[in-house]
Amino acid sequence: MTVVLQTARARVEILPGLGGALGRFTWDDRDVTRPTPAGTTEVLDAGCFPLVPYCNRIPNGCFGFAGHEVSLSPNLGDHPHALHGQGWRAPWTVESASDVEAVLVFEHALGEWPWAYRAEQRFHLADDGLRIELSVTNTGDAAMPAGLGFHPYFPAPAGERLRAGVTGVWMIDEDCLPTTLVEGAWRSDWAAGALTAVESLIDNCYTGWNGVATLTGPDGATTTVTASPECRWLHVYSPPGADFICVEPVANRPDPFGGKDSGIRILAPGETMSVWMKFASA
Repeated sequence: MTVVLQTARARVEILPGLGGALGRFTWDDRDVTRPTPAGTTEVLDAGCFPLVPYCNRIPNGCFGFAGHEVSLSPNLGDHPHALHGQGWRAPWTVESASDVEAVLVFEHALGEWPWAYRAEQRFHLADDGLRIELSVTNTGDAAMPAGLGFHPYFPAPAGERLRAGVTGVWMIDEDCLPTTLVEGAWRSDWAAGALTAVESLIDNCYTGWNGVATLTGPDGATTTVTASPECRWLHVYSPPGADFICVEPVANRPDPFGGKDSGIRILAPGETMSVWMKFASA
């Protein structure tokens, strides 16, 4: 099933059965996000997917919280660390849909993640772009940790540049887990604007993000990503030789239970947190 939103200038295809993912977003017939191959069953091929109820890696899937010793199974092949929560690996239900707006829901029962929750995505297409709001509500009877984010993939033609207002970066080990925080620019200076093409892997979380990131193609076309203040970090994933780049607004950093000020919120029973992201093209 594909849910389609459309205006005179834009078209959005949403794939509820594939992790509630964004399948395709075009503006004036230009692909803003990477188009999803027809028939794929792998959400990593999609244009964007939701991160709920946490973002990025939990080392070996293990952490302790409020008397719970949690052990999450790997969910990315033979990679040992659990990533991105449950929502991206599960089908979502369409709660409502119109020409310009759709609401998708994912209900999580108790399991390896020992808290019940309801996640909701609201897609809204307007004359100035596409806005996606993601929320999670603790539907259990005990406090639950939570973090939210988005994982969009953008086309990265030769000569494209990324400019993002960041002030520091987390170094990573061989498993892409954060090690040391470095202030200022490192390798690609996104704050000044740098080529998205890289010679060695970037899979790093950037700090101090001001909520705005702009991709500019060699033809001058731009895609601007803005996000809510809760998304204090920007994760950038740019593999060498890839024809895409991921520019991910996130409300928690990798290893979210491994230190202070990681962005993880504590939700009381019935409490909701939400974040939003918007794409605009010119």
